[in-house]
Amino acid sequence: MAFELPDLPYAHDALASKGMSKETLEYHHDKHHNAYVVNGNKAIAGTEWENKSMEEIIKGTYDKNAVAQNGIFNNISQLWNHNQFWEMMSPDDSKMPGELESRIKDAFGSVDEFKEQFKAAGGGQFGSGWAWLVVDTDGSLKVTKTENGVNPLCFGQTALLGCDVWEHSYYIDFRNARPDYLTNFLDNLVNWENVAERLSKA
Repeated sequence: MAFELPDLPYAHDALASKGMSKETLEYHHDKHHNAYVVNGNKAIAGTEWENKSMEEIIKGTYDKNAVAQNGIFNNISQLWNHNQFWEMMSPDDSKMPGELESRIKDAFGSVDEFKEQFKAAGGGQFGSGWAWLVVDTDGSLKVTKTENGVNPLCFGQTALLGCDVWEHSYYIDFRNARPDYLTNFLDNLVNWENVAERLSKA
């Protein structure tokens, strides 16, 4: 069964007042995300992965020793990453639920320190990639960064929050100011209720 491009969970202009423009979402979702769907379906057609889930494909095709990942992994992992990314943002004002806030304070000392570590991870990722808040294999919360389309599934972790730091995610709105994009993401765009829900299921 071929993968499909999911609809955005909000209108293309819904995040504009919060720093992510309609133009960005039109390019990012309708063109970039859709390209991963189209190319991913082409890549798995006629292979052992054709009827597998995204999660199975990601875990099964990731090569920890490779300098560059294969085409199947790159497209399917980026398809999965973006499926999560849209859900991790909201046009509504979102307040961090108490249980999530408590876990973050236990892990990082304060919410502000968590945000600083998250921004440092995203800002320090050379080239394209992602910044993540994850539940690690030992149950602890950690901030990580990954290159290109690599994601927490590759390491047995649970993704709670991810921020796309590929240039196509921020260049229209922030040009080359990735740190400003990351600050705006954390302060204005994150759907903290979604993050808390992921934590409750981890």
